[in-house]
Amino acid sequence: MAAERDLATLLRGMSPQLNPGRYVYCTLPARVPAGMRPVVTVAEPEGVTMVIAQEEADALGLRYEYVAAWITLRIHSALEAVGLTAAVSGRLAEEGISCNVVAGFHHDHLFVAADDADRAVRALEDLAAGSA
Repeated sequence: MAAERDLATLLRGMSPQLNPGRYVYCTLPARVPAGMRPVVTVAEPEGVTMVIAQEEADALGLRYEYVAAWITLRIHSALEAVGLTAAVSGRLAEEGISCNVVAGFHHDHLFVAADDADRAVRALEDLAAGSA
């Protein structure tokens, strides 16, 4: 199936899914250690940022400050689609919910404060319904 580019179609069909668990952002000065299972990695000049399950970070004794919930937008969004991130983050901003967006090849993934997860999903479902 081809990736979707049309913003109205993306919003109507985004079908936000709250993934189980809690996730944290950790950073290490070098590469990801063998055996670690990050959901996301970003290489920056200061080190490697990883988003990993909170229980894995705790088990490894890693420091973190931000505990997040992971929401996947279940529509196959094109990487060159215009406006989805702005629409989604704008709607969450209206609710006072911070949002960290990561684009995968098939889907967009949102990391919101764990305590805001249910409210974020409802806001996204309302956005989708209002775009129908």
